[in-house]
Amino acid sequence: MGSWRGLRLAAGNGFRLCERNASSAIRFTRNSELKGINGFCTKPQEGPKATTNMYSHRVPLHKPTDWEKKMLIWSGCFKKTDEIPETISFEMLDAAKNKVQVKISYIMIALTVAECIMMVIEGKKAAKRNESLTKLNLEKKAHLREEAAAINGKRE
Repeated sequence: MGSWRGLRLAAGNGFRLCERNASSAIRFTRNSELKGINGFCTKPQEGPKATTNMYSHRVPLHKPTDWEKKMLIWSGCFKKTDEIPETISFEMLDAAKNKVQVKISYIMIALTVAECIMMVIEGKKAAKRNESLTKLNLEKKAHLREEAAAINGKRE
């Protein structure tokens, strides 16, 4: 067991040394081009070109569909469809989707609780009428046996 611990310590120290060497091998030149030493980065890095669908801080934009516009209104981000801009950020769309999912889950929880209460009430009404699942099943099986006996009696 002691040899495994030593091996793990040596491996951790080796990774830290490689990490230090890798970070010191990359340096910036005077004209801000990223150059590398020891073959890390041989070409200068070019940034992505800005498109028309980007803010100044380069957040990608999305043109919402009609369904997404309804989600934005229902989530409370906007009051009317006229207020929704032509393009919105993905973060805003994700936030609206999350709010709609939470609202739908709340509705489903409320419907489940209401259905449970309705079933309890129906069960109490059936108990007052002296109906039970056991009694209903026995009556149904007796009826099926009578039909089967009638069919067998006609065949003979």
